[in-house]
Amino acid sequence: MDHRSDFSADMTAAISSVWGRLAKTPIVRGEGSRVYDVEGRSYLDFTSGIGVTATGHCHPLIVQAVQEQAAKLLFGQMNCMLPEKTVEYAAAIRDATPDSIDTFFFANSGSEAVEGAIKLARVATGRPNVIAFQGGFHGRTAMTMALTSSKGIYREGYQPLPSGVFFSSFPNAFSDQCDPDVSVDAALADLERLLKTQTMPSETAAMLIEPVLGEGGYLPAPKAFLQGLRKICDRTGILLIADEIQSGFARSGHMWALESSEVRPDILVMAKGIASGLPMSAIGAAAELMSKWKLGSHGGTYGGGSPLAMAAGLATLRVIREEQLIENAAREGDYLSERLRDSLSRLPHRTDVRGPGLMVGVELMAEHGPDKELVSLLQQECLNRGLMLLTCGIGGNVIRWIPPLNVSRDDIDEAISIFDDSLDAAMESRATVALTS
Repeated sequence: MDHRSDFSADMTAAISSVWGRLAKTPIVRGEGSRVYDVEGRSYLDFTSGIGVTATGHCHPLIVQAVQEQAAKLLFGQMNCMLPEKTVEYAAAIRDATPDSIDTFFFANSGSEAVEGAIKLARVATGRPNVIAFQGGFHGRTAMTMALTSSKGIYREGYQPLPSGVFFSSFPNAFSDQCDPDVSVDAALADLERLLKTQTMPSETAAMLIEPVLGEGGYLPAPKAFLQGLRKICDRTGILLIADEIQSGFARSGHMWALESSEVRPDILVMAKGIASGLPMSAIGAAAELMSKWKLGSHGGTYGGGSPLAMAAGLATLRVIREEQLIENAAREGDYLSERLRDSLSRLPHRTDVRGPGLMVGVELMAEHGPDKELVSLLQQECLNRGLMLLTCGIGGNVIRWIPPLNVSRDDIDEAISIFDDSLDAAMESRATVALTS
């Protein structure tokens, strides 16, 4: 169907301007790694809805599962009834999570799940405070804004935010231009100092961390740092909450990014790729810990009650397993990273290509700091050529690559070709401006 005659720019006037948009023309359909707009143009979507469409757009098995469920039961409120699909999904996700996680609460968004995890940690420990880490992004609700430090705009204008949140350092050897071990030791020392000077262990319920910073720059937490956190938590009785909203569900080349560090979380927070595009999130914990929540003390109208999302979640787990997406993410992620390093080798200043699996960040530096200008030009040049990429990082100088987990080698090669041409164009554009200014 041709949608081109149906669209005019003023039709978007009814949509809040608070949303910044990469593609300006409406998207009408998607398939695999590609989306198509109302003007008939095709884009390689290497944003995956910020990691949500993990199995690609409109994977046939996901679509089939949702269609079949829609004809049976659209909604069942958990306080009123127990939807069969929720029971099935809880059993399936239990088999896919670490051994320490065996009981689940379901919600709609990552923010809801993070906030619920904090509530659980506070009730279970009887302690009020929470430690988060610099550069982390955990959501847009009041509580999760208080836990977020990746960019000031996420908090600006909304203060005062909920209290009881303290921030500690996240190791960043590239930014600090130091040995990785030095960076880890400094961050752990900062945490120990925090526990002696600002929030004592006896009043600290949990530490909340993204194993790979998302909005903060696609920066993986070193194995030694995560293991250090686990030791401190074990010593003090503080709960370790892993925010795997963006890094989970095979994105890192493991089912969970924490697996590579051999660290077990006390609470696991999941969302984004959980249901291949349908709104859904989950909090996982041991049954003993989850039982600390008193009956009726937490809930939500839609939490656990969307059979459509549960059906999509079950189908997503099936696709990850049957199509070996963990292996594909690890293999193609290594290939993508190597191609990107080759592309960036011609730049005059420092660059970094990092991140596990298909969660790859590219950081560009100028002579005296983050090169946000080049990153912005490069992102736009890529979009003009049909490649969607997002940026992140405190300095706005990181390009993040989030293709579907089943992305093909051919799609990666096409994306790299567009990236190479776009990098040349962005550098030329900036050189031209410099000459004429």
